[in-house]
Amino acid sequence: MFKRVLLKLSGEFLANENGFGISPETTAQLAKRIVNALKGTEVELAVVIGGGNLWRGARNGKGMDAATADYIGMLGTVMNAMALQDAMESAGTPTRVMSAIQMPSVAEPYIRRRAIRHLEKGRVVILGGGNGAPFFTTDTTSTLRALEIGADVVLMAKNKVDGVYDSDPRKNPDAKLIKDITHLQVVEQRLEVMDATALTLCMDKNLPIVVFDIFQEGNLERLFRGERVGTLIKS
Repeated sequence: MFKRVLLKLSGEFLANENGFGISPETTAQLAKRIVNALKGTEVELAVVIGGGNLWRGARNGKGMDAATADYIGMLGTVMNAMALQDAMESAGTPTRVMSAIQMPSVAEPYIRRRAIRHLEKGRVVILGGGNGAPFFTTDTTSTLRALEIGADVVLMAKNKVDGVYDSDPRKNPDAKLIKDITHLQVVEQRLEVMDATALTLCMDKNLPIVVFDIFQEGNLERLFRGERVGTLIKS
């Protein structure tokens, strides 16, 4: 059973049906799903959420300085973190938003030991602002923060994709679900799990990854109970 986990969420999970912006209703539903899964467990949960529902540097920042475009995206992740915090606290779970980019009016600065202390006190820690530097994805932030706080696993949440397949199941109806695979095999087979930097970091530090469908009923609860769900990636 996992004691401390890092949950990686896509920013699109908070969006409206068009995949853009922040929908209070959608965010509330996601928050309730997470809060209900935590009930009755002793799991310590940290969350990293992307910002693609608000800004994607490669798409929205065309013609801009690349670092500036990335910083805008990082600010978007703080907005998402605040929205998720509000929804989770409305559902009855204490949280703290911590940001790698200092903005003390809305979030605590990310300090590793303080984040760990929040987790030990039963608070969900929502990590925004990326890792404070451009040119890194929130996938890389997830693995970096997971290692810093001593997480047992990175849970990569997907929408209607229940694990890692040998090919794209949306294009190939005969694609096969892979239950167990190593980090190196994911790299060698060029499977789209997370960006290469994040995956290499997990491989170097022997950090397991679980890829699963967060919107399939009961999946998150089962993971928090230590049951097998989706695809397990480990060395």
